[in-house]
Amino acid sequence: MTNTHKTYMKRCLQLAANGVSAAMPNPSVGAVIVHNETIIGEGYTSAYGGNHAEVNAVASVKDKSLLKEATIYVSLEPCSHFGKTPPCSNLIIKHQIPKVVIGTIDPFAKVAGKGIEKLKDAGCEVTLGVLRDECIASNKRFFTFHQHKRPYIILKWAQTQDGFMDKIRHENDPVQPNWITNTYARQLVHKWRSEETAILVGTNTAITDNPKLNTRDWFGNNPVRIVLDRSLRIPESYALFDPLVKTIVLTEQTKASTENVLFETIDFSQNLAQQICNVLYNNELQSVIIEGGKQTLQTFIDANLWDEARVFTGNISFEKGIEVPILQGKLQSNTTILDNSLDIYTND
Repeated sequence: MTNTHKTYMKRCLQLAANGVSAAMPNPSVGAVIVHNETIIGEGYTSAYGGNHAEVNAVASVKDKSLLKEATIYVSLEPCSHFGKTPPCSNLIIKHQIPKVVIGTIDPFAKVAGKGIEKLKDAGCEVTLGVLRDECIASNKRFFTFHQHKRPYIILKWAQTQDGFMDKIRHENDPVQPNWITNTYARQLVHKWRSEETAILVGTNTAITDNPKLNTRDWFGNNPVRIVLDRSLRIPESYALFDPLVKTIVLTEQTKASTENVLFETIDFSQNLAQQICNVLYNNELQSVIIEGGKQTLQTFIDANLWDEARVFTGNISFEKGIEVPILQGKLQSNTTILDNSLDIYTND
């Protein structure tokens, strides 16, 4: 693997990062076209249903005659099937691009090596595996979904200096969150929500906080709301049941679904985390951010079904309350947002 290949693949990854949220459930891919060590075209995946990276990169090349002497770099194997758009491998062959450098194989069964095979059969020189791990990480949701048949799972909570995530609630307490973080941290959480396809809370969190679980403090798509409600205790007047955002209620009861509120039956007595993953997978939700409460978070931790944990520590103390989940993971990063700290852990 040459340093030149790595340099252009890093540019592919920079480009791919621009399309992650809009492209879902497709992967976001970056493509760079190089002629005589000069970049002559670039592109990344358009919003879902739109052009793939290779199409946008080829379209950006002013002199198409140069393509016959060029190399195209792509962070993910060019597709080989007809979906919402034609196969990108066909496009590369059509323009007679002789060299293709690929970051990693596409895990989607309809592609999974078939694009590479088609390119080789057409006489293209294919180089595979340049910055493979980085390319997989750039589409971690897509890879987790197709390889492990479950969504990419992000745990998120806020805790006090003395290790509590909520106060003890009493019957007459107002139905609202007991805020631990500052407004900037809360805005970051809304940004995170816009980057995932689903968001999940347990029954107690829904009842005590009456959360909206939307992206009102950030521009972006609202995730599908998932709520656990074994006995259907959450009042129908609560924000989770507004018609503005799709909600899936996981319950043991039988209730008719409406256009934007779906009721799905699961067994709460066994393998709860795996059953939730199965529901999300069947609904083609590639990622979920789990925002509580403690019991729900601990259920996924104990089942070892999580990929990241994002933990805020606010500059306040409760002295007593609901203790934080017990988590073991690798500390990936630590940052400070004014008087709040943010630790991100990975499940390695």
